[in-house]
Amino acid sequence: MTGTSAQDPVRDTGARGRAPLIVTEDGRLLDDLLRLCAAAGVRPEVGHGAPGGRGSWEGAPLVLVGDDAADRLRGAPRRHGVVLVGRDQDDPGVWRRAVEIGADHVLMLPDGEQWLMDRIADVAEGVGRPALTVGVLGGRGGAGASTLACALAVASARAGRRTLLVDADPLGGGLDVLLGGEAADGLRWPAFAQSRGRVGATALEESLPALHGLRLLSWDRGDLAAVPPEAVRAVLAAARRRGGTVVVDLPRRIDAGSVEALAQLDVGLLVVPPELRAVAAARRMAGAVGMVLRDLRIVTAPVRGTAALGADETARLLGLPLAGELPLDNGVLAGKPPGVGGPLGRFTAQFWDRAAVGSDAGGMA
Repeated sequence: MTGTSAQDPVRDTGARGRAPLIVTEDGRLLDDLLRLCAAAGVRPEVGHGAPGGRGSWEGAPLVLVGDDAADRLRGAPRRHGVVLVGRDQDDPGVWRRAVEIGADHVLMLPDGEQWLMDRIADVAEGVGRPALTVGVLGGRGGAGASTLACALAVASARAGRRTLLVDADPLGGGLDVLLGGEAADGLRWPAFAQSRGRVGATALEESLPALHGLRLLSWDRGDLAAVPPEAVRAVLAAARRRGGTVVVDLPRRIDAGSVEALAQLDVGLLVVPPELRAVAAARRMAGAVGMVLRDLRIVTAPVRGTAALGADETARLLGLPLAGELPLDNGVLAGKPPGVGGPLGRFTAQFWDRAAVGSDAGGMA
């Protein structure tokens, strides 16, 4: 699946008022604008002159006005979301015409094609606040990062949030297995390995397996051990555009793909058992991750018996803030998905409560 493929199904968005309006009598320009709408998966409404009534002109989320039609639209009601589209880069009069019709932007083809296609797709999808995106990775092997990632996603979905869980660790065994959904219908990472540019956010969500109230992007049982960084960037950007929460289970190796994932996180949680050897391993991981991700926090993993270090001491040695202490959760052992009830469920519910407060304040608590 690619973000710019005209083979993606075209959404008939007109009934929901999400279709852009094109106003032009320039046949060549109209063909180009229709092509960009098709690439964005949208069927627009087309007008050839001044608006005859209040409906389409005022109701469309985006109006694309050909430079040839600007003079005919001087008397149209002012509104936001008008883009004046032309081809002549050297025409100084285009800016005057844009002011006369109250255009928000002036765009020249072909240079502005990608920007315009993204804008068309945004209004069709009704893009709002991007998803709060949390990454989880282990300070050392076996720390429980995948279990925490699943628990966070399950708790988020149980709280009524749109939730997408992304398994970014091809060597981790598969989060679908951990959630008991390895046979669930839906696409896995190999289907997106050739993605470039823009992936449709709605199409992505609807194509993935649904488990425990969330959507999951995981791996199949094939031989693919990585996807190109461009695909990671495109898929995670689409996931974020849908809003809600995105939880990413990250690998312990730092490669081009994981760097792309780290770059899209709001906060990272480094799971570290409070033991000296684990702290030593986590320090190297934290140093590498910290070069990409600004907000990295420590979650101490449960250990049986007496821990050599306390949670506060572990965070102090790593020089990172402490996000919390994971409890032992026997519910996972009893066959429940992580995050459903028990101590781990309470921990993850409290995490999202704090995150919601921080998000409302413009950050993350």
